[in-house]
Amino acid sequence: MLFGEEQFMQNCPAIVAVGRTKFGEHYGKEPEKLIEEAWLVASRECGVERKDLEACYMSDCFLPITNKLGLEEGFLSELTELHVPMEVTRSFSAALLTACHAIRAGVYGTVLVGGIEKMTDRWDKIRDDLMLLEDPWSYFTGCTPESNHELMLRAYLKKYGIADEDQEKLNIALAQIAVKNHANAMKNEYAQYHRPISVEQVLKARKVARKSLGLYDFAPISDGASALLITSAEKAKKLTDKPVYVLGAASATDYLNYPAREDLTHFLATQLAMANASKMAGVQPSDIQVLELNDQSTMMEMVSLEDLGFCTSGTAWKTVYSSYQDYKGYLEVGDKKLYINLNGGLKADGNPLGATGGAQLYEIFKQLRGEAGIRQAEPDALPKFGCANECEGFGTKSYVSILGRNQP
Repeated sequence: MLFGEEQFMQNCPAIVAVGRTKFGEHYGKEPEKLIEEAWLVASRECGVERKDLEACYMSDCFLPITNKLGLEEGFLSELTELHVPMEVTRSFSAALLTACHAIRAGVYGTVLVGGIEKMTDRWDKIRDDLMLLEDPWSYFTGCTPESNHELMLRAYLKKYGIADEDQEKLNIALAQIAVKNHANAMKNEYAQYHRPISVEQVLKARKVARKSLGLYDFAPISDGASALLITSAEKAKKLTDKPVYVLGAASATDYLNYPAREDLTHFLATQLAMANASKMAGVQPSDIQVLELNDQSTMMEMVSLEDLGFCTSGTAWKTVYSSYQDYKGYLEVGDKKLYINLNGGLKADGNPLGATGGAQLYEIFKQLRGEAGIRQAEPDALPKFGCANECEGFGTKSYVSILGRNQP
């Protein structure tokens, strides 16, 4: 093996610890209290202290708006009492990707990746703020954050000729996704919602709203924080006997203006990110057992199954509908079991934008180590690979991270 290749393997990013807060409404907690809580959980798990950190990457979407924190790096420096390099991104997965690049390059050996959001601190305006993540033309024509999800559903039905009885089954399949995520959240102590819902409730909410997608089809407004500690593979072995390796991490970008995209039924950015992450990791969709999807809506979860290569285009609704008729805790894809959003997904775990991706990675980390408790996918045969997909905006940017228990 060439020295360069050997060094690349040694510098494979490894997650050694994770931490998070409960997601929900945290009116009484300042942002610094939330991120500190998440960081301390991760720190105590592996014995890494502030003085050991060589760099920090933090994510948030709206702290400058909701909490008037305009230079978040300085905020983080005060919190940690450190003067190491710090950078801020919009999403947790973007922060992770940057940290992975730095570790692979050998620039840093121990990095803190954190995410925080306090969306309910601006409850009266936050839905208006969310339109910043959409295109300005939609904003000025009065669209809501949910509009593009409805448009995608209509385009999907038209493209694949789904009507009558099949359309009814698809509508039920979308409702089943929401029901499944709430059921999973019941087992997650950190989840925002701890109450079950039924298919009938989801369908009724759509009728009340007089829309194809209703209240129970969308993720909520949330506060919360998440954190992880990532090191080189060489350092990881000194900190824990169960590191989880970031085998592949990639991102891609699409047009901000959703109606201008070539295909309105899929997310090209997700397809490209998955292809690149899969190639980097040497892992195919069929190898993955645990999947965390960016379910801003039930429609997004369904389409993401196709974009990530788990289902053929235009067929995911059939797989969901048949699997969840007699739900056993997983999706049946061919002869494979696929566990999806075991933490409850954005739909029920919560969606504090800057921290959301951290919760996804937290879940996969715990699943691969067999530490997910009653949520554990395969208690007797731990999953080898997990995959997280996080989006910014309506599929404008997409990130895919593939994690594994064994070093490449």
